[in-house]
Amino acid sequence: MKKIGVVDTTFARVDMGRYALDRLKACGTGFTIERRTVPGIKDLPVAVRKLFLAGADLCLVLGMPGKAEYDKVCAHEASTGLIFAGVLEAKPVVECFVFEGEANDAKSLEHLARRRAEEHAENAYALLFRPDDLTRRAGTGLRQGFEDAGAIRLAR
Repeated sequence: MKKIGVVDTTFARVDMGRYALDRLKACGTGFTIERRTVPGIKDLPVAVRKLFLAGADLCLVLGMPGKAEYDKVCAHEASTGLIFAGVLEAKPVVECFVFEGEANDAKSLEHLARRRAEEHAENAYALLFRPDDLTRRAGTGLRQGFEDAGAIRLAR
């Protein structure tokens, strides 16, 4: 039985973890989920590392940095820590950040956060159970949370 860690923050303005959990549960069986919620985005890497040490096979990480330049710097630092945690364990960390500045109003932000959390949850499931599905979608311009960009097909 595989174990998926889901880590989110209280700083986020949307409960992205709930949306991710609901989508993971709809994807199938063969795994357990362990959720951890931390205060802020820079707390995510330690929570991921602890979940890996407790036997997680993959961690799905959800965060919502604010609009300020400082928030972008913090998100970059957190992302670097998440990459490091995944490399240390040789296990995937699926990072799902939604920046507050990506949407113009609360309704759009909630919609974006929900879609991105759900689509990243599907990707996390595919990484563990259906990696060939990801290979078939290589180069197709998929975008989590927004409309897909589509593949570029130049004449040869």
